[in-house]
Amino acid sequence: MSNEPDDTGVIDSPVYILDFENIDTDQIIPAQFLTTTEREGLGQFCFYNWRYDDDGNPRASHPLDRFDPDLHEVLVAGPNFGCGSSREHAPWGLLDMGVRAVISSRFADIFRNNSLKNGLLPVQVDQAAVDFLIEHPDHRVRIDIAGAKLHVPDLGEFDFPLDPFPAHCLAQGIDQLDYLLQHEAEIAQYEQRIEH
Repeated sequence: MSNEPDDTGVIDSPVYILDFENIDTDQIIPAQFLTTTEREGLGQFCFYNWRYDDDGNPRASHPLDRFDPDLHEVLVAGPNFGCGSSREHAPWGLLDMGVRAVISSRFADIFRNNSLKNGLLPVQVDQAAVDFLIEHPDHRVRIDIAGAKLHVPDLGEFDFPLDPFPAHCLAQGIDQLDYLLQHEAEIAQYEQRIEH
């Protein structure tokens, strides 16, 4: 399955379960990998300490050992996902790993804002919906980005909070900087007009 957004702004994917509360940004992307300002390549360092031992050797078993970036575009996690220090590298790493959306009953505010600015969709729904998905690994879900709705077959449809501007960017597969760059010519024309 391609990780590129489709024309309709829909994510249709089996979920991958991380049944842990309080997954913080240092777990998502450890501090030693924050020296770069490049987004590409950060996926290999996502959840690094879960996947590798202190000597850098792959662990035989870890919470992401079944994650398939060609299959799983949606993570499901326990409450308070993305807590801890503020770092844009966390959503960058998740996106580079192949994740387009994270479903949880609660997100840390800074992580949520960083995600929306950088193209990762935080889907906040009731804990009952999260519990159902945790009990049904690889259950396929459908996320209508523009409509801000999560459809869970065999359970129902759930609204989640999403303002119109980030919804537009996410549905188009762009971040806020990409949006500005799309309007570079109009911005230049405006600047010329106010200079005269």
